[in-house]
Amino acid sequence: MKFHALIIDLLFIVLFVGIGRSAHEHGITVAGMASTLWPFVAALAVGWLFTLQRQRSGESPLDGVVIVLITVSLGMVLRVVSGQGTALAFIIVALSFLTLFLVGWRLVARIVMRRR
Repeated sequence: MKFHALIIDLLFIVLFVGIGRSAHEHGITVAGMASTLWPFVAALAVGWLFTLQRQRSGESPLDGVVIVLITVSLGMVLRVVSGQGTALAFIIVALSFLTLFLVGWRLVARIVMRRR
């Protein structure tokens, strides 16, 4: 399930970036998406490596919280280093969206699994 969890997280990051680029009328081009995505994808990878290194599955809601915190904080640092913007509102939106979805799907999965 670890691989599936990573893919689900990645898909929600792609959704986050796509919605953001669309909302700000930046367009959904391959180059534009890649430019906005890479800091978050790299940070997600670090979050997952940290989680797995601690011998965690990455599937629990708590794992999701750790992954979100690493993804957002490191993602913002990578954006700054690469010359991209990081307004406070953007940080709040990123933290809110990614918490809702990366922790949220884990909560839903846990509830469904417990009912089975």
